[in-house]
Amino acid sequence: MFITQDEYDVFGDKTVIIKAAPGHSPGHQVLYLKLKKTGRVVLSGDLYHYPEERNLNRVPTTEYNVEQTVASRAAVEAFLKKTSAQLWIQHDFTGSAKLKKAPLFYE
Repeated sequence: MFITQDEYDVFGDKTVIIKAAPGHSPGHQVLYLKLKKTGRVVLSGDLYHYPEERNLNRVPTTEYNVEQTVASRAAVEAFLKKTSAQLWIQHDFTGSAKLKKAPLFYE
């Protein structure tokens, strides 16, 4: 599904929200989850590839649109602050290694 708005509340209860985050690609999105036991989590997709990109404000040269990436990152960082959500960076090998893997799961 291609989201044409900033946020799409999947179930209408703010537990699963798809957020527009263009820059890496024109229709790039991140996913917000509000889990009963785990809490709030944002899955970054390709918004960030490594935690160092957040700390050093670095953007890969291969982005579709660097300016959009910078704006999307700022918007997501503000959202993280507002919601107190964790950011899970899928390409972060070290961080991902610490996450549960099937058959384990997050609630």
